[in-house]
Amino acid sequence: MAAPLEVAVEQSPSGLDPHIVTAFTSFQIIDGTIYEGLAALDGDLNIVPGLASKWDISDDKKTYTFTLQDGVKFHGGAMMTSKDVASSLNRVLAKKTGSPLASRLAAVERIDTPDDKTVVIHLSAPSAPLLSSLTTIAIVPAKYENDTETLQRKPDGTGPFKMIEWQPDVAIKLAPNTDYWQKGLPKLDGVNFNIVPEATTRHVGLTSGQYQMLPNIDGVTAQQLQGQPGVKMEEALELAYSLIGMNVTRPPFDNPKVREAINYAVNRGDIVAAALFGAGVPGGPLSPALTNFATPVGDFACFKPDVAKAKALMAESGIATPVNARLLVLPRDSTKAIAQILQQELAAIGINLTLDIPEIGQFVQNWKNSDFDLFVSLNAGTIEPDDYFYRTFRTGGSTNVFKYSNKKLDALLDKGREETDVESRKKIYTDVQSILACDGPASFLTYGKIYTAMNEKVKGYKINPNRSLRTLRSTSQ
Repeated sequence: MAAPLEVAVEQSPSGLDPHIVTAFTSFQIIDGTIYEGLAALDGDLNIVPGLASKWDISDDKKTYTFTLQDGVKFHGGAMMTSKDVASSLNRVLAKKTGSPLASRLAAVERIDTPDDKTVVIHLSAPSAPLLSSLTTIAIVPAKYENDTETLQRKPDGTGPFKMIEWQPDVAIKLAPNTDYWQKGLPKLDGVNFNIVPEATTRHVGLTSGQYQMLPNIDGVTAQQLQGQPGVKMEEALELAYSLIGMNVTRPPFDNPKVREAINYAVNRGDIVAAALFGAGVPGGPLSPALTNFATPVGDFACFKPDVAKAKALMAESGIATPVNARLLVLPRDSTKAIAQILQQELAAIGINLTLDIPEIGQFVQNWKNSDFDLFVSLNAGTIEPDDYFYRTFRTGGSTNVFKYSNKKLDALLDKGREETDVESRKKIYTDVQSILACDGPASFLTYGKIYTAMNEKVKGYKINPNRSLRTLRSTSQ
């Protein structure tokens, strides 16, 4: 085997517990590398077996029976059994865990483990998104069911790599899992995630050979590295999206006309051009990559920038201008650039923004606590509309930090997760998007292209639209 793959990333993770963390900085280190779910997504976003080798679905679509893979061990040395699977799902569901994934298992009524290799999930009603949800929920040892501290610092998964060292703000080092259940994998002799905040240092490190990979970089960085000797590039239109979130408990953002005015004031084309350097597209509530569900942005009137219309809506709202508000900004280069554009565009309609750019841990804390007037961030996407919409916009949803509540939307979301007919689901989510697009609690901005820059000697890596580094297991150098 060769030496470990040296990867340079911008920020240190806020934690490593797969049932608790929400930040990209954490997911890019643990998803598909340290941790795995019962099901998985391949490079084309198809649902494939993961820790379950197969599953059977009852005729009434309320009982799922999973058969587990043979010979799966946790990094701590224990064999994985059905008890660990049931415990992991119950851990996500437990209120004291506070998992943002809890709503994805809302239909789960009971979990049975008739033997060590079989897990039976009983649902209260059919749940079309269940398999997709199970690709996002990692299996951890049962002993952590009531422990929400240990895994944040000492992960214990089943994946192809295991953590051997975490030097805060310096590096996280992963070694190959020599007991990995998929024979012949991983091919790398470990992966070192080097925390390198300065973009210039990352670039020089890649071109000099100090680092072999810069994963999930934006268009600006990709342009700077394109054509450099010894560097190759992979690209994809990602599922992740940028948005402005609004706290609807804080005036004037409790007023739907103000929220609609913000949509008209924003020029998404300018954001793509200036903040993403053309490497992306304007986008609505769902990624254009989801052709089965996404409504074209041209169908939303408010996505055509119109400052005069925005000013008229502000006048109709009865809100006196200027309005002073604080914009909480995810500390990434692209979101900082978006924030500066928004500051200019909203000032034109009488909304003056003060930019608050904390470090990532503080951003996550403020976001979780709804401690913002507005925020701008980059959020992970998903292949399943329910995974995103239900937890984010339903009343009381686990990531409904906007404090938004709409009974009509709630009813549609409840119906959408039970409906299994494809065309009927499409109609439901078309209605959902029409409710959210213009005066909902979020102004959807862009879907960017992502790139991974690599040393030309790196082989077998395939970029994933959901930013997962799962294919590191089959990468070599």
